[in-house]
Amino acid sequence: MVGMERPIRRPEGTGKLYYFAYASNLSKKQMAQRCPDSKPKFPAFLPNHKMIFTGWSRQTRGGTATLKRLQGERVAGAVYEISTRDLQSLDKSEGYNEGLYDRHNVMVVTEDDEWLEAVIYIKRDLAQEGKPSPEYVATIQQGYRDWQIE
Repeated sequence: MVGMERPIRRPEGTGKLYYFAYASNLSKKQMAQRCPDSKPKFPAFLPNHKMIFTGWSRQTRGGTATLKRLQGERVAGAVYEISTRDLQSLDKSEGYNEGLYDRHNVMVVTEDDEWLEAVIYIKRDLAQEGKPSPEYVATIQQGYRDWQIE
């Protein structure tokens, strides 16, 4: 992977890890509710991926966000420092325990061009694209405002 020769930043302290948030989890309010131990850290991006909307969710009343590998694209997001308890909460809210999303470790890049390892969730079934609800899109847009991402 490009940039792997650079130092990789890891969270300080034991039992903590980085989580790369995109889509609705960019909302600081939503993350505070889902992951009470989480600490918002900094904006970052995931190279060679694109955010898409797939399927249909009763909860959001429309398609939900996921990531698709696509060379040359990048997904803007943000990094949170999370606890093991937060990771378990994310597993539940992201549908990991039901097999809807897989959890991956990826390398993301900060605004200071530092590489760091972070956890992300990617939907298993990318076959059917779905249109997101206006409310879901509004939550995502609020997250971009929270992090001042354009």
